[in-house]
Amino acid sequence: MKRFIVAILLIIGTSLSAQVQFEAKVSKTTLGLNERLRIDFIMNVDGDNFVQPNFDGFRIIAGPSQQVSQSWVNGRSSFEKVYSYYLLPNQKGTLVIRPATIEFNGQVYKTAAIRINVTAATAQPRDPNDTQVSAEGNLYLIADVSKTNPYINEPITVVYKLYFNNIGISNSTEASKPKYNDFWSQDIPIKQLVAEEGLFKGEKYRYIVLKKIVLYPQKSGKLTIEPLSLDIAVQLPSNQRDMFGRVVITEGNKRVSAGTKIINVKPLPEAGKPEDFSGAVGNFDFKVTPTKTNLKNGESLDLVVSVTGKGNMKLFSLPKPIVPNALEMYDAVHSEQVDTPLSGMVGKVSDSYTIVPQYKGNYPIKPLKFSYFDLGSKTYKTLSSSEIMINVLDGPTATVASNSGSDKNKIDKVEQFKDIKLKTKLLKINKQDFFGSNLYLGLLFLPFLILPVIVLLKKKKEALDGDVTGNRIRMNNKLAKKYLSEAKKQINNKELFYIALEKAMHNFLKAKLHIETSEMSKDNIQELLLSRNANPEAVNDFIALTENCEVARYAPSSSFAIQQDFDKAVLIISDLEKQI
Repeated sequence: MKRFIVAILLIIGTSLSAQVQFEAKVSKTTLGLNERLRIDFIMNVDGDNFVQPNFDGFRIIAGPSQQVSQSWVNGRSSFEKVYSYYLLPNQKGTLVIRPATIEFNGQVYKTAAIRINVTAATAQPRDPNDTQVSAEGNLYLIADVSKTNPYINEPITVVYKLYFNNIGISNSTEASKPKYNDFWSQDIPIKQLVAEEGLFKGEKYRYIVLKKIVLYPQKSGKLTIEPLSLDIAVQLPSNQRDMFGRVVITEGNKRVSAGTKIINVKPLPEAGKPEDFSGAVGNFDFKVTPTKTNLKNGESLDLVVSVTGKGNMKLFSLPKPIVPNALEMYDAVHSEQVDTPLSGMVGKVSDSYTIVPQYKGNYPIKPLKFSYFDLGSKTYKTLSSSEIMINVLDGPTATVASNSGSDKNKIDKVEQFKDIKLKTKLLKINKQDFFGSNLYLGLLFLPFLILPVIVLLKKKKEALDGDVTGNRIRMNNKLAKKYLSEAKKQINNKELFYIALEKAMHNFLKAKLHIETSEMSKDNIQELLLSRNANPEAVNDFIALTENCEVARYAPSSSFAIQQDFDKAVLIISDLEKQI
């Protein structure tokens, strides 16, 4: 009995030790936007068809690198294979690394998804695995803010400058765009990037103006301008020289950040604020202009209310005129003629009202007032227009409701149009019952018609599930097409291209020759292909291209050679497909 129990325990221990383990490990779960992340996919078996995740929100800067180790301890063997990547985040927030997959003995294994919290860019990368070429002390991204303590709706400018010294710059891409929350912003386009010289930290640097922004704060308090981050391709001179005595240039990539800016916005003073103040800040002129003041019955005029000057032209509303009841006024047509240079908005905004008189007479339009906060004197100012008299020369005479001076232009409402019903809705008198209709009969017999189809489909599915060999062949065929398509997509990435091409050719052999990875020796493949009436020349080309994939991943090659290998693989696979 004891021997029986010991045997059972040995079997259980052996089965547990042989359990497949496939997991993903990261160097950290919280990192800055300019820090690197290392992720390792670790398996304790030699799995096939490793498929990496898409790494959404990240950019692969190194990898995959593969490590395999095997050891024997006290008569037991241990195996470990690792695929390693170095990633750089493209955005802030919570990013998810999806599962990777492998195949082993016909089973598919997946890693668990990993959540990574990406924060704002840090002052300096802290990742110990960072292998990026350093440009510290030679490359800076600066955000020059014209004013850090403005009033609400007072313009400020932010100019982003890239300072560099003793290094070369080829191109740059935005890793993260700054967000101007609680600001009205206007981007000033830069037609051409020009390198200039200037002093920075007491030393001569070259700099490029990358971006100009005009901002109008919309609320008081401490407002934050999030940093702009750039990925810069740099060329750094080294201490080595080539055979001709020229300095050897090292190419690398550097992420720089402008840093967070805090703007302390002052509220507009409450003392002396007019009741009709609508938020205008700057220096303005105000006009109310009619296109005509004398008109006949049936004619119309346009009353234009306009403000010109310098300030937050697009961020306030114009006063609305009040006209007597005898004048019918339509909604305003708003227009803007505003430019936004680096100093702030300048131009003209206006509202044009169309006015149509209904009766003969003289009708005054009361003066309008426009108030604004003057940044020069730090006080409120109010501008007023003159009273405008509209003279209607002919037409029907209005019925005066009151003879008092204040209400002499108040007109009784006259019903000019009666309500007309323009749409007619007809209701059907005799409605057909649903019971006994064609729709009723169709829904009644539909389940009996669908039942045989369901039975046939279920039998067909059971037959397909029972065909293990056929399923394996179909799966390998599908994988071959998948990896061949992946190789075409990665044709500009040499290492990933040859990895996908090699997997495509291996899965093609599995599908056509019904073999496993362990049976893929050169002699066995050649013998099986020739036994299937394959052309010896095509067989030799297939084996040569398969062996070349591993070497070509690390050997220098041109894009023409990569395209040639892809075309050759497609041609060989197509020929063998026809022959066997």
